[in-house]
Amino acid sequence: MKIVVFSGAGMSAESGISTFRDNDGLWEKYNVYDVATPEAWYRNQDLVLEFYNQRRKQLLEMEPNEAHRLLARLKSEHQIEIVTQNIDDLHERAGSENVLHLHGELRKSQSTLNPKLVYPIESWELKKGDFCEKGSQLRPHVVWFGEAVPMMDQAEALVADCDLLIVIGTSLNVYPAAGLLYSVKSTAAIYVIDPSPMDISPYKNCVHIQKTASEGLKKLIHDLEFRTL
Repeated sequence: MKIVVFSGAGMSAESGISTFRDNDGLWEKYNVYDVATPEAWYRNQDLVLEFYNQRRKQLLEMEPNEAHRLLARLKSEHQIEIVTQNIDDLHERAGSENVLHLHGELRKSQSTLNPKLVYPIESWELKKGDFCEKGSQLRPHVVWFGEAVPMMDQAEALVADCDLLIVIGTSLNVYPAAGLLYSVKSTAAIYVIDPSPMDISPYKNCVHIQKTASEGLKKLIHDLEFRTL
């Protein structure tokens, strides 16, 4: 069975990662236009670097939660691909291997001059004066508001070919990523795991499990009679 998991902020919330859109989320503390747009970067690089440095520092203190670990165990039984809106590396640290990051990766940097030049960040801090091989300042390897999502075509191809799509911890309100569900073939099943009420009527063969990521995934594994280690 070909399984694609599409994960959002609710997947990592159980690990203590701050979400953006909740009442106490990051956007309550920061204006998106000050820290997550290309214009913000050119206007105030110090503020943008500090914002992502603090998020990176927090991430290094966090651990994968039970939902991350359950998904990693499924790879021994099924062909599984993960498409995530999250910029953390908790899927990988739990043991998942095929992870496509739609919105970039917090623990990587990219050249301001050439976004194809990408480098790992060994610790938590990216500083002014950290340059790429072309001599350009390094910026967070994150897709900002107003920028194209370069991995969308690849994500759509994965979703279009799957037999089962498991959506975890995303409101399905953020486009273009939310449009991935329309790429699912008619014979595939969709399960949406999220504790909030949700209108799933636009999607065919879709079931909403109104639970947290870990509890909902445990229920789904039980209902579909998947074995886990």
